[in-house]
Amino acid sequence: ESRMARKTARRKLALCAGAAAGVLSLLGAEGASAAPALKGPERTRPNIIVILFDDVALMDLGAYGGEARTPNIDRLARQGARFTGYRTSPLCTPSRAMLLTGLDNHRAGAATIEEILPPEMRNRPGYRLRIEPEVLTIAERLRAEGYRTLMAGKWHLGHGPGELPDGQGFDRSLALDASGADNWAPRPYMPYYTEAPWYEDGRPAKMPGSFYSSDLLVDRLTRYIDEAPAGRAPFFAYLALQAVHIPVQAPARYADGYRGRFDGGWEALRQARTARARQLGLLPDGAAVDGFSPDARDWDALPAHERRIAARSMEVYAGMIEAADAAIGRLIQRLEARGELDNTLFVVTSDNGPEPSDPVHQRGMGLWMRTHGYAWRLEGLGGPGSLNYIGREWAEALAAPGRRYKFYVSEGGIRAPLIVSGPGVAPGRRIDGLTFVTDVTPTLADFAGARATPEAPAMDGISLRAVLEGGGGAVRGPNSSLGIEVSGNAALYRGDYKIVRDMPPLGDGRWRLYDIARDPGETRELSGAEPERLQALLADYAAYEARVGVAPLPPGYTIQKQLTANALARQAPLLAALVGVLALVVGGAGLLAWRWRRRGRGGA
Repeated sequence: ESRMARKTARRKLALCAGAAAGVLSLLGAEGASAAPALKGPERTRPNIIVILFDDVALMDLGAYGGEARTPNIDRLARQGARFTGYRTSPLCTPSRAMLLTGLDNHRAGAATIEEILPPEMRNRPGYRLRIEPEVLTIAERLRAEGYRTLMAGKWHLGHGPGELPDGQGFDRSLALDASGADNWAPRPYMPYYTEAPWYEDGRPAKMPGSFYSSDLLVDRLTRYIDEAPAGRAPFFAYLALQAVHIPVQAPARYADGYRGRFDGGWEALRQARTARARQLGLLPDGAAVDGFSPDARDWDALPAHERRIAARSMEVYAGMIEAADAAIGRLIQRLEARGELDNTLFVVTSDNGPEPSDPVHQRGMGLWMRTHGYAWRLEGLGGPGSLNYIGREWAEALAAPGRRYKFYVSEGGIRAPLIVSGPGVAPGRRIDGLTFVTDVTPTLADFAGARATPEAPAMDGISLRAVLEGGGGAVRGPNSSLGIEVSGNAALYRGDYKIVRDMPPLGDGRWRLYDIARDPGETRELSGAEPERLQALLADYAAYEARVGVAPLPPGYTIQKQLTANALARQAPLLAALVGVLALVVGGAGLLAWRWRRRGRGGA
């Protein structure tokens, strides 16, 4: 209640500040300032829709050379700006916290995700894994300016009263309070969860018995938009899709459109994407690209049935993206019918790179899947009851031209698509400069004319409005540094260079230096050739850690071990109940056997 009171008080202060201030001043951590704010009375404020994909790689969308058909998103890209230097965090919760607040994930309150958080780090500042009380979301900033604020999709930014979307500035919301869930029914997708916790406006939601997630989320968001007549007040809508998070599921009519498309295997896909990356300018001429991890499986050496199910998993993956695009198309059509499309600003992006995990073949998953109605087989793959995934080799292929994938801060894990389209955005723009997920909130606040909120923490991101409107110049200066850290995986950018530290099992925890402008594939390590530059960037990173409050990990920490430990802890009550039932069954059987033996001896 006290947290809610502080939020309410801040909103009132924001309204007062909005009436008093005529200029938005959003200062970045490195001294970069936002462009002057729009003044509300002088122009119509745009509606704003942020569409966040889950685990979509840089080149997954059609506008970036992907295999999936995404005509509606491609249309937005043609009419607006396509970013090629956009980076995010390697995991969902930190990215979402930064996207919605404009602050570094530690300052916002979501340093990592709860599934891999060590117990000794819980409740530390920045590691409570909820948006901190003093932090304002973009929804709160815009609601203070008279916007209706709407949300549908994955939340994963806190639990319970005050921490769900209704406590973070959203007027209406249908929110999944978990890292993911089944796309066909309200049920969990992994043993960490005992349910699929859906909430509407902060209360447990009554979900349909069956649905498809992209259709459900877009339909619900459209309903919220239609609750007010067009033009009465601008709206901010946040659509957080489940596509293409595990379980990878899609209607067969979409997946079947890619029959045979991936039969050549993951090596062929990575080579094809690398070639398209050169054609599209996502990879400089002559730049090298790493191959697969040394222990990656040889596609041609796999048994035929394994190749078929692996290829089908990618057909479903592409179909899931196309199904999401089709749902987005219906949203666009509804806005057009309302007469609001021309005054709607769209942002389309992803929270991190592609997902490498294989949940099906983990120890104990067979029993869990059977008890929860899941199967993994070629027949019906991606349909209801199918726990489909793409796995590590496909993730490495999808991450081209980058290295590695989700969880890691190598380029494959954090270089993501970003499309911005709508009023005030110059059409057909390609923006190559380094941009970051924290830049989204100050940009939207700038376009909406949101006023300064001095009582809230200053945002780390910068407004991109000037470059979106067609202005020249770099997004960030050559001496501006940008740090990232999630569960020990860390990076820092400065000018054309990047230092990166990937932790086990793929990494070794050692810092490496790359010229990221000429070598985005991170193939030429420069620490030995440029030790002074390495030390300068390490000093910048140490300053970043101190500023945002990065906490040291416990000895021996790995993401995989912590995920297993946390899942077992979450399932402990269920496991105890099962053990109790088993003990009763065994004890009862023993008692019956004893009585039978006694009766037999008496009869003799």
